[in-house]
Amino acid sequence: MSKIAASFPEFSVPHYTLRQIQADDIGVVYQGLSDPEVIKYYALSYDSLEATEVQMQWFEQIVAEDQGIWWGIARADNNELVGACGFYDWDHTHRSTELGYWLLPAYWGNGIMKASLPVIMRYALDVMKVHRIHADVETENPASWQLLEKLGFTREGMLRDVECKDGRFLSLYKYSVLSTDAAVQGLR
Repeated sequence: MSKIAASFPEFSVPHYTLRQIQADDIGVVYQGLSDPEVIKYYALSYDSLEATEVQMQWFEQIVAEDQGIWWGIARADNNELVGACGFYDWDHTHRSTELGYWLLPAYWGNGIMKASLPVIMRYALDVMKVHRIHADVETENPASWQLLEKLGFTREGMLRDVECKDGRFLSLYKYSVLSTDAAVQGLR
């Protein structure tokens, strides 16, 4: 059994709680991962509530297999999910993991990710003991890559035409932050 699963960590940021994603969150997960504005820059999407069950199982599976952890971002006043963030593809040997996140459009521009991501980054560095956190962001998504830059991530380059989505090729910026980077030292 995963060390994470034994005691799922929860965190508080202003007005929101980072908590385990629960079975009854499936409606909001579907809402987010089927919303045209969210999936415009997101690697996956779902066309039905039933299909979203795969994502719900994945949230549990990565924890059970020590391959990552994702938190639901819930409003502190009513526990309603508004997005999610976390880590996947955790490589224990090379001490690296990939960061991902999404938020319902009604909550964009309120600093929720800017508050949430440093908290989970600290967890990845201190508890998961990762040295490198990386993220791939579509070149046409400046809000996301500018957020990463504000959090101290370095753009390492661009993966040209690396994904095909809706019949067109997409390029991705590759970002990373290391446990030794000055920006990360402030998180500890």
